[in-house]
Amino acid sequence: MAVCPKYKIDSNATGLRYAEEVCLKQLPTLAADGFDPTWIALEPNTYSDFGGNITTVARNPINQSRQRKKGVVTDLEASGGFQQDLTLFNFRDLAQGFMFADLREKKTTAPNNGTGQAVTAVDAATKTYTTAAGGGTGFVAGHLVVAEGFGITANNGVKTVVSSTGTTVVVNEVIADEAAPPAAALLAVVGYQGAVGTLSIALNGDLVRLVSTAGVDFTTLGLIPGEWIFIGGDATVNGFDDNGGFARISVIAAGYLEFDKVDWPTPVAEAGAAKLVNLYFGQVLKNESDPALIKRRTYQLERTLGEDANGTMSEYLVGAVANELTLNAPQAEKVTVDLTFVACDHQARNGLTGVKPGTRVGVVEGDAFNTSNDFARIKMAVVGDDAAIMPLFAFASDLTLTINNNVSANKAVGVLGAFDLSAGTFEVGGSLTAYFASAESVQAVRNNADVTVDVIMVKNNQGILYDVPLLALGNGRLNVEQDQPITIPLETNAAESKFGHTLLWQFFPYLPNAASL
Repeated sequence: MAVCPKYKIDSNATGLRYAEEVCLKQLPTLAADGFDPTWIALEPNTYSDFGGNITTVARNPINQSRQRKKGVVTDLEASGGFQQDLTLFNFRDLAQGFMFADLREKKTTAPNNGTGQAVTAVDAATKTYTTAAGGGTGFVAGHLVVAEGFGITANNGVKTVVSSTGTTVVVNEVIADEAAPPAAALLAVVGYQGAVGTLSIALNGDLVRLVSTAGVDFTTLGLIPGEWIFIGGDATVNGFDDNGGFARISVIAAGYLEFDKVDWPTPVAEAGAAKLVNLYFGQVLKNESDPALIKRRTYQLERTLGEDANGTMSEYLVGAVANELTLNAPQAEKVTVDLTFVACDHQARNGLTGVKPGTRVGVVEGDAFNTSNDFARIKMAVVGDDAAIMPLFAFASDLTLTINNNVSANKAVGVLGAFDLSAGTFEVGGSLTAYFASAESVQAVRNNADVTVDVIMVKNNQGILYDVPLLALGNGRLNVEQDQPITIPLETNAAESKFGHTLLWQFFPYLPNAASL
């Protein structure tokens, strides 16, 4: 049978994955590290400058023919970028690389970093989830947990922990017998439910406190200053009557949480009698100020290039460090993120050589966030002592958030490419175009005021939040056009805040329907 020649490869035949290295330019191996690399699929919309850029220098000796001689390869610049839609699942892991930090997770049997513990059985009579050794440790009475991946519907969803041991988690809700749950089944803490009448709201000047009279020591919930929680639930009994929504923690004490930002307009003191108030937490990722918590991750990015006669062709960015990130939120569109990496080397492999070994996992499906329906909050305001801060504008037509790690390649004699990479200053900035409504926004620019901005996106009972506690504004020149509303373009330049970070992300595995209202 004739073998037809192949003259081109279509872009739809390509694919993109990444794997984390154990050392710079070195993937894990089963023999040395006890595990092979895991190649995680990505969903690129477009690419930017992906690959290796070779520099050659021609020889040009003085000669009678006045001709150059063939040059030599002198350098290699390896880098790559791509854009993808923002979902809850396709960004969280890679975000750690851009933040040079580990995700701070609440208790889960399937942590993003570290070894998980399988959920091995479910017993209806005792309302018990059985786990591998250590799987039940860390779950405490009152925890709200989300159960996912179980084969029987009743065993999935939000449950309330009654008690736990090292290998069991007992819940309050009705569940069904399941002798062998799927390997992907998990339990993860998403919040806490206070006992009847034990949580109340008090005011400390213009700041707001969530007070516990019994049952919970807030210092034991794994919360940190600068983190956000959601107060309330979908049932009336699970929230306060006059106070509820997102709130940023400023102070944590055993008996109270103090908030310096709240999402409801008029905080008031409230006893909370007869209430079983729900609190919902997220997984926190921030740039760390403690050097011991700053972690540089290096990756290999694999782009497959279709098939030749012998198999899958591919190219790799080796020793890649996350450099620049831009989150784009234009009006009436999807939210997208542009991600770029600087690498030490670029490698190409034909089908005979094949792709590098390891386990390849597919995309975790998730809906993209959009800018019309999925923004629960966008607030920019001057930093003050009032938790219900007054915004500088009511609506925005577009916004961006940028991260730049200022990564540069380290060159040396005898090395083609880079032998290492250095990270510079962690810079956070962006832009925002707002509909002008008050001269205070212009004055905030002129006064070089301390400003803060936070954005919360909620979709399908899950959410992503980012918070910049301290920034300065630039630009601010009003845009006035005939028959159009006045707009004010603003540039943002962030700085280290009172919490010790410049930028904080939060990923909420579960939020009630009330969080979307």
